[in-house]
Amino acid sequence: MSKEQGQAEPSERARLILRALIEHYVRDGQPVGSRTLARSTGLSLSPASIRNVMADLEELGFIASPHTSAGRVPTAKGYRFFVDTLVKLQPPKGRELKRLESQLSEQAAQDAKQAVAAASEALSALTSLAGLVTLPRQPHVQLRQVEFLPLSDRRVLAILIVNDSEVQNRILHMERDYSAEELRRAANYLNEHFRGQELRAIRERVVEQLSETRATMNRLMIDAVAIAEKALELELNRDEFVVSGETKLMDFEELSDIETLRQLFEAFSQKRDLLRLLDRSIAANGVQIFIGEESGYQILDECSLVTAPYRVDDEVVGVLGVIGPTRMAYERVIPIVDITARILGSALNSSH
Repeated sequence: MSKEQGQAEPSERARLILRALIEHYVRDGQPVGSRTLARSTGLSLSPASIRNVMADLEELGFIASPHTSAGRVPTAKGYRFFVDTLVKLQPPKGRELKRLESQLSEQAAQDAKQAVAAASEALSALTSLAGLVTLPRQPHVQLRQVEFLPLSDRRVLAILIVNDSEVQNRILHMERDYSAEELRRAANYLNEHFRGQELRAIRERVVEQLSETRATMNRLMIDAVAIAEKALELELNRDEFVVSGETKLMDFEELSDIETLRQLFEAFSQKRDLLRLLDRSIAANGVQIFIGEESGYQILDECSLVTAPYRVDDEVVGVLGVIGPTRMAYERVIPIVDITARILGSALNSSH
């Protein structure tokens, strides 16, 4: 067994070859052979020696051999090792940064949603991938009052007054019809027990109550909790994100078959799964990278998602990032995502 195979991690020489192979593959999209690497690594190694090292890297699971070619391509494990230990970050140049800063500051002065849209477009333009940015969520949303009105077809209109005087209306689809009197009693119960509390805390308590033995709850509590659960689920899941440049994904061969694109565009359109994934980045400190299957969503198995949270008043209020194939230029994408998050937070901070 060679030195590389006997180690849990590749040797210095194997790392250089892995980095060169990934850089070639990201740039050209073609499997990389030993002769190409012999010319480009700057190492005094013959193609035969490089083939031996590539065999070791393949044994370690960092590269793989497509059936149609003598060359090798990186695996998700190879990309993960690359971004964790080998990547040489290339931040955007001063001119690009100045343009991004002025663009986002200008839009943030108009409206937070316009700033988010501009950040999404900028991410896509700078990376040639799909850019996505969640709208800033209010860090503190307190319930002042709730009212429920009956509609037809098992629907209920929920009117929530939050913070000082913001009114939010939601149409709830319930499992049965409720009378005006039942809804009035449910609203009274919630106003009495939860007024002044944060919506997220209320939602946690309501879900907790729903999972408790219903035998310990009277009819009024069951009704109130069931209706509140629906209203708060809608309220807390209404975080939206803005996507730009989805069609750029059609330019990548590995994502270009119709079924993959259809499922990807459906994920952008339905938003639910992507919002859950972005939610995992809210708590992260800095850039998060999900490569291939690491996302936990099958539709993203051939994709990577690079995200970073952005802050206003030193509180995380949203997440931005890019989605593209695993074959992306991580050395450029990672700093672009990181810097855009900082600039968007700064622009939103200055505008209020």
